[in-house]
Amino acid sequence: MALLSVNINKFALLRNARGTNHPDVVNMAKNCIDFGAQGITAHPRPDERHAKFSDLQPISDLISKHSNIEFNIEGYPSKKFIDEVIKVKPDQATLVPDPPDALTSSFGWDCKEFKSLLSDVVKDFQRNNVRTSLFINPSVKTLENLADILPDRVELYTFDFAKDYTKNANEAIRPYVEVARFLLDNISSISLNAGHDLNLDNLDYLLKTIPMIKEVSIGHALVCDAFEYGLKNTIQKYLAITKR
Repeated sequence: MALLSVNINKFALLRNARGTNHPDVVNMAKNCIDFGAQGITAHPRPDERHAKFSDLQPISDLISKHSNIEFNIEGYPSKKFIDEVIKVKPDQATLVPDPPDALTSSFGWDCKEFKSLLSDVVKDFQRNNVRTSLFINPSVKTLENLADILPDRVELYTFDFAKDYTKNANEAIRPYVEVARFLLDNISSISLNAGHDLNLDNLDYLLKTIPMIKEVSIGHALVCDAFEYGLKNTIQKYLAITKR
């Protein structure tokens, strides 16, 4: 079974569009939890156009009332991000190599180029009892120094898989399987997450093909589906897949 973590950024984007607190992202996170989600993800960007840094502590306070719900904070490891993560102490921090003006997360870390930065941040978070994950490309070539950095997990950037899935599912999944095998054969202590453009059409195939995936973070597609099915029914549809 893979844990379903709902990314609340799109709820936050809708809130920010009117300069009010509607929808209240803490309340939306509570609804997601009440409807069965096992985790909440927030990704505060430098311009705070989605989730804001001020959202993190209230969401953490909400999740602290639930012993079986995880809080995952994603973001670029700037000083502000690092300080906020250490202050809030989520269950997991996912480091993403986003430039400040990025529309969305669009590539993973090169573990050779950023070995020093990532090693320092990972160790800092681990000393503070925050499980740490790195957002990675579906390419073994970018994982050359992963064993030196030694995060607790890595998150597969699944954009390419989602884009090519309907054309040729076997070919679309191939590089992701190669990364999973690389981890099992070389650094088995590192667990696997996945996220980006996963949806009701492609999620089942991904999890059946790579059953070692422990967590999927889904936001945009889930919110879009909620317009059609309602939030409760949508989360139940995703859980029907992840719980297999």
